[in-house]
Amino acid sequence: MTGEAEVKYLDGDFRVVRPGAFVRCAVTGLPIPLEELKYWSVDLQEAYINPDAVLRRHFPNVRRPRSTESVK
Repeated sequence: MTGEAEVKYLDGDFRVVRPGAFVRCAVTGLPIPLEELKYWSVDLQEAYINPDAVLRRHFPNVRRPRSTESVK
């Protein structure tokens, strides 16, 4: 399968509404293969590529260190 899927995000699961190979991260715009999709918002009905993208969406004004080396 190729192209972008349309997905309904549920609590603990998701349902593919329109078949495809990936969805896009709502924060970064990067494609997320469906088999790697782990993070999404049921309320906002959007997917996230990683936990950092989740935090950036829900807490956009929080400053985060650029690397772990800068945290002491």
